[in-house]
Order: sequence, then structure tokens, then C-alpha cells
Amino acid sequence: MNLFEKIFNYQILAKLEDSGTFMVTAHERSWLKTMLEHAAAAEAFAPETLQKLQLMLEQDLSLDTGALLHKAASKEKYVYHPNVRPLRQAVTNKSMLRLSYTVKNERTHSEQECFPYKLEYSMVKRDWYLLWYHVKNRMLMSTKLDMIITIDEQSCEVEYYGQLRAKVHALQEKRSASADIRVMPEYNGELSRILYAYSCFEKEVNYDADTNEYTIRLFFSGSDSEYVLSKTRFLGKRVNIMNGKQLRSRMLESATKALGRYGE
Repeated sequence: MNLFEKIFNYQILAKLEDSGTFMVTAHERSWLKTMLEHAAAAEAFAPETLQKLQLMLEQDLSLDTGALLHKAASKEKYVYHPNVRPLRQAVTNKSMLRLSYTVKNERTHSEQECFPYKLEYSMVKRDWYLLWYHVKNRMLMSTKLDMIITIDEQSCEVEYYGQLRAKVHALQEKRSASADIRVMPEYNGELSRILYAYSCFEKEVNYDADTNEYTIRLFFSGSDSEYVLSKTRFLGKRVNIMNGKQLRSRMLESATKALGRYGE
């Protein structure tokens, strides 16, 4: 492709992007059609949305997956949890919930006034969680979707919603933590691998051209500190924790113990 073709294609793509249109390749359409044939698609999409997508892809061929073999995979309980769609809709609608759920000791809590603010998928536990604010107990909660018994969506006044959102934000600020992770310049070529290791955390990436260094700022809750450390240990000498007294102290402690056990 010559320079003029590249400029022309870029102009077309820029105009499509400005109009809210995006291009889809034949391979992407085939992949989507194959995914829609999965039994979980009926739970992931509303019936009218699923029917519309199937009609749009009627002339496309499905991917040939006969030659693919997935070995030594852990058994998945589900691909898409049926409670995801109604809960996501409640969060989008800025609604309240009356939630009934069980806890680990099999005790049931019924009709709890719930302010849902986020759905989260744990890559470690391979489970969906609802993050919500318990109005009566005034505390942040995290409930596995498998533990939810009933969901009753209720409307919420705009002013009251704003008050609850502010309370949630204040509690999150108290629990939040951050850390700056420096990527050693000789491992800049492995940046994608390093970012993948931290993929479950919110982050910002900055590049300093003068020193040729990438810095990753991670945002996480205080309870996830040990998990951040385990990911950092996995990356070894590729990264360095620049700040965070507690994180650096725990990393030094674990490194000292390892050297005491294995060092000569």
C-alpha cells in the first residue's frame, strides 16, 4: 500500500469514527456468528437483540472449530451468568434493588435495600460479583452472583441516588490505594506482557522519553495489596515498586526470607 492509499484510508476511517460507524471484517462477523450459536447467548442478549444479530449474520459462515482442542482446562461453571443482564440494567437505570442472598454459613438475608454500583468479574476466582452499598448497615458489600436468590429492581429519585453515590465514593476513597511500578528499560519490549499481568487493576501508563522508562500507576483496594505483590513477584526483575511504604516493606520482607532459605 502506497502513501496516498494510506492517507485516503485514514480519512475514510476518521469520518466513519466521527459518525459513530465502525468497520467489521468478515473474520469478525464469522467469530460473532459462532459465539451466538453458544447456549449462553440466549442469556447474554435480549431476545430481540439476539434475533436481530442472527438475521444480520445469516449470510456469513461460522468459524470451523472442529480442529481446535482445549487441553487441561479447568471446568467452567458457566460462560455468562444469567443475573448479569438484569443487574447491569439496574446499574444503567440508576435503580435501587431489594436483594435476597445467602452467605457462606448458608444463612439467608432477605429483602435488603441495595444500591448497586458495579458488576465485577474476578479473573482469579472466575466468578461474577455485584458490588453494592448496604443502605441499612452503611457499608460496602461484594456478593457472588451465585449467592443471589432474588432481585427486585425499584426506581430511585435523582437526589437520593446522588447522595448514595457520594457515600460510596467516600468509602471507596478510604479503602483505595495506589502504587507506581517502574518497568526496567531493558524490558520495555515486554511491556504488553507486564500490562497483562496487571490487567485486573485500573491503571495509568506514562512514558518518559528522556529516561526511556515506562511507569504504571495501579489503583486498587487495600485488601488487594497482597495480590499486587504476588503479580509483581511473578514479573521478577522486570519491574520495581517505586513508592508505597507498605508494599516495598512487604516485598523486602519476602525477598529477605527467600534469600535466607535459598541463598548461599
